[in-house]
Amino acid sequence: MTDSLDDKDTLPTSNAPADTEAFAGVSAASSSSDRIVTPAGPSAVATAALEPGWLAVESLDLEAQGVARRDDGKVVFIDGALPGEIVRANVHRKKNNWEQGQLTDIRRESPLRVRPGCPHFGLHAGACGGCKMQHLHASAQVAVKQRALEDNLWHLGKVRPDTLLRPIEGPAWHYRYRARLSVRYVQKKGTTLIGFHERKSRYVADMLVCPVLPRPVSEMLVPLRTLIDSMDARLTCPQIEVACGDAPGTTQLGVIALVLRHLEPLGEADRERLRAFASAHPGVQWWLQPKGPDTVRLMDEGVPPLAYELPEFGITMPFRPTDFTQVNPHINRVLVSRALRLLAVQPEERVIDWFCGLGNFTLPLATEAREVLGIEGSETLVARARDNASANRSVARRPWGNTDFVARNLFEMTPEMLVADGPADRWLVDPPREGAFALVKALADLHQQPELRTGGWQPPKRIVYVSCNPATLARDAGLLVHQAGYRCSFAGAVNMFPHTAHVESIAVFDLAD
Repeated sequence: MTDSLDDKDTLPTSNAPADTEAFAGVSAASSSSDRIVTPAGPSAVATAALEPGWLAVESLDLEAQGVARRDDGKVVFIDGALPGEIVRANVHRKKNNWEQGQLTDIRRESPLRVRPGCPHFGLHAGACGGCKMQHLHASAQVAVKQRALEDNLWHLGKVRPDTLLRPIEGPAWHYRYRARLSVRYVQKKGTTLIGFHERKSRYVADMLVCPVLPRPVSEMLVPLRTLIDSMDARLTCPQIEVACGDAPGTTQLGVIALVLRHLEPLGEADRERLRAFASAHPGVQWWLQPKGPDTVRLMDEGVPPLAYELPEFGITMPFRPTDFTQVNPHINRVLVSRALRLLAVQPEERVIDWFCGLGNFTLPLATEAREVLGIEGSETLVARARDNASANRSVARRPWGNTDFVARNLFEMTPEMLVADGPADRWLVDPPREGAFALVKALADLHQQPELRTGGWQPPKRIVYVSCNPATLARDAGLLVHQAGYRCSFAGAVNMFPHTAHVESIAVFDLAD
């Protein structure tokens, strides 16, 4: 079974073999081009003509290190270097088969090198370590991630998708609606630092702005430093977690939840300082966290709810600031839409949403399927998913299928448990970084031992797998293709975290005839 997809959704498979360890070039993101350009590898640079000390950069790894080779074949990883460049590096780490260093000079610069959009990005002392690829053109970053997905599928799973999906892209700046900011009052400097850690360091970067955070949050960094400076508890507040939500009835940023971790009880004077800060910054609401995540509480009631919108499906998703939600709401809306389009659910069908969380996919699926079962490991998340389903069903603009949620440890799945959940026409799988090995292994066992399929159980005819780790996706894809009777029909990258090395992806598996 193969879906018919619009041209904007697919890309022809690159002519380069999936196991080529080379930089993937520029990924076409607009309708004006429909190909992935893959520049030549080592042969593009005349390595034999290089003067001593200079290196020809052949490729880029997912830590955004340029990869070069010495004359004897020894690999050199170079922070700050890009493919196609001829550079010199200060080597600070040596092993038998590889070395690691930092860019010092460029003789020939890559045309894909760009000026970073953040003053705190770079190789200098004290540089922020939150981003790794700001010096690389945004479309080339996507191509690196697309090739990482292809390489992982082939190297680890021996799987090649029939068709590559066009990468999902969105705003490159001000996209990050969730962040965990470290807070450190530095007595020697007499000031507070708030931000991400420095590159390869435990120290907090001295950040005045952060262009990947929503603009109001970026502009709030300096006022937050002043606020903590003024507090009696400034030495015992190590972290502020940021979670942004949509203004009610819109997809525009409206709520900025700030979760203050405090190691000692806050006095009333400090609480008043927090209230004054919230009054001066529209949308801000304070949550306090005295101990673990389960102790997080809203400081003052009567503030707008923290929620995000999926307007295509008429869904509003309330959440707590410590709940898992996607960092990038712009990409999440597109991802949900594409996942459901790829799943191609029919009105009479039953669907299971594995690792369903708050119902990010489950609730949209309820607007298309006869029945949806959401399965999640956390009882707390299941309870909130049920509440979200109930609230959205009561105001639904579309017919709403039967929806149920179950809490279960999905890392201990067995064939018997899978059969007990009943047959489903289609699956949506959205696991954490560990992947869905136990679930996929149980499915493979049922394929190889059909006598275990009791009660008329049948495997799903289509699986859409959303992944935040290409390595575990590749491992699970290998099981699905080589042991469970599926083929990989589609796969593509999702640029959920621009300028970082994080690779999100989506893949489609169809039951082979």
